[in-house]
Amino acid sequence: MKFIGRKKELESLELLLKKKSASMVVIRGRRRIGKSRLIKEFVSGKKSWVFSGLPPVPHITKQRQLDAFSVQIAQNLNMPKIQVSEWIEHFTFIGNQAKGRKIVIVLDEISWMGSEDPDFLGQLKTAWDLHFSENPDLILILCGSVSSWIEENILKSTGFVGRVSVDMVLQELPISESCEFWGAQRNKVSAYEKFKVLSVTGGVPKYLEEIISSQSAEDNIHRLCFQSKGLLFREFEQIFSDLFSNKAQTFSNIVKTLAHAPLSLDEICEKLDLEKSGFISRCLDNLALAGFVQEDCTWNLFTKSKSRLKKFRLKDNYLRFYLRYIEPNKDRIIKDIFKSKSFMHMPGWESIMGLQFENLVINNLKSICKILRIDLLEITNAGPFFQRATQRQKGCQIDLMIQTRHNTLYICEIKFSASEIKSSVIEEVEKKIINLSIPKRFSIRPVLVHVNGVSQSVKESEMFNDIIDFSEFFEI
Repeated sequence: MKFIGRKKELESLELLLKKKSASMVVIRGRRRIGKSRLIKEFVSGKKSWVFSGLPPVPHITKQRQLDAFSVQIAQNLNMPKIQVSEWIEHFTFIGNQAKGRKIVIVLDEISWMGSEDPDFLGQLKTAWDLHFSENPDLILILCGSVSSWIEENILKSTGFVGRVSVDMVLQELPISESCEFWGAQRNKVSAYEKFKVLSVTGGVPKYLEEIISSQSAEDNIHRLCFQSKGLLFREFEQIFSDLFSNKAQTFSNIVKTLAHAPLSLDEICEKLDLEKSGFISRCLDNLALAGFVQEDCTWNLFTKSKSRLKKFRLKDNYLRFYLRYIEPNKDRIIKDIFKSKSFMHMPGWESIMGLQFENLVINNLKSICKILRIDLLEITNAGPFFQRATQRQKGCQIDLMIQTRHNTLYICEIKFSASEIKSSVIEEVEKKIINLSIPKRFSIRPVLVHVNGVSQSVKESEMFNDIIDFSEFFEI
């Protein structure tokens, strides 16, 4: 399949070829985000050796990982399999074989590779210092889905300080690039039709690759989500077992608390009936590093400093769709008695689509700024904004607010509706602005983002400085 997006990431990797010293690169991001596909595109036409760890299944051992690596060495170098008992033997061997070569060496799913050996990283660091770094034409790529493991064991490790040339975190593709997965049909499919698919897949490349452009959104979603052989029917459990191993259930439970709305740490602990602790905080940090959860931190409009008031948002659209619609119907899907393709008529459809739409827009903040002609360098704070009710002020929640250093507030109302937005939105936004404690000399610019049109009365009201149609995201 044609490679889509990641232009800046490829440029960053290609620049390393101009260096006169060896480079160590870290590439991380959620499962299915396209790490291996990016690497494949980068090494195309270059001499490369690619190795991958075995998944963390029960009874996996250090020796099994070493043996699998031996097989891959034999395949990459076209030589007989070698038998070793320590990682340093493998690393020393390929380091010596790479001498004098212009080469890219990839260790994919590195956390799996070293999961059963506490000396793995120390031996890799030794091999880098003694062998890999001595080759100025060598690039070593360390890649993995368990971002928290990479963060703790490589990026924050004193042993690797100063050795990592590039730390690359792959995010979801922007909406404009996601559109490319509809191929030749992309200009014939409406923005609303595309949104229905993106409401489930987000900008995750592997999910988008599964789109059949000649099928309707309903048919695509039914095939992927509501059939027992569908990729997205099986994906949820695989995500947590692969990434979080024996703590999979804990992480899954935390995610489930966020399926309906963003919550504070206290609210999450209350729903789980757990004491507030460092353990839950670390789990949330790991989910954020993995790309599933976003910590939204509100800020003080007067000082522009971050507030202690924060909420955790499930930023991954697939996880929420799974928890709200696939999991409750799991038994019926397995028995092949779930026949409904009209998921738009399922209970709570408008509610969940509102959250999915809001996520898509917030996750594409740069596109919003481009449409609004806001220079990114002018922004002091941006994100969902929530004001706690006190004796002096009323509570208030803004879907997305952008504050610039020129004291301008862009108050963005992100509104999903299966039909055009009615004039009631005007009163809703006016109330939010009234309740918001805004410093003097600030300019307020209300913005409305929609997917299915707005009524003439909304346009004529002149309430909004900008009314952004979702289709504009595809044209950037």
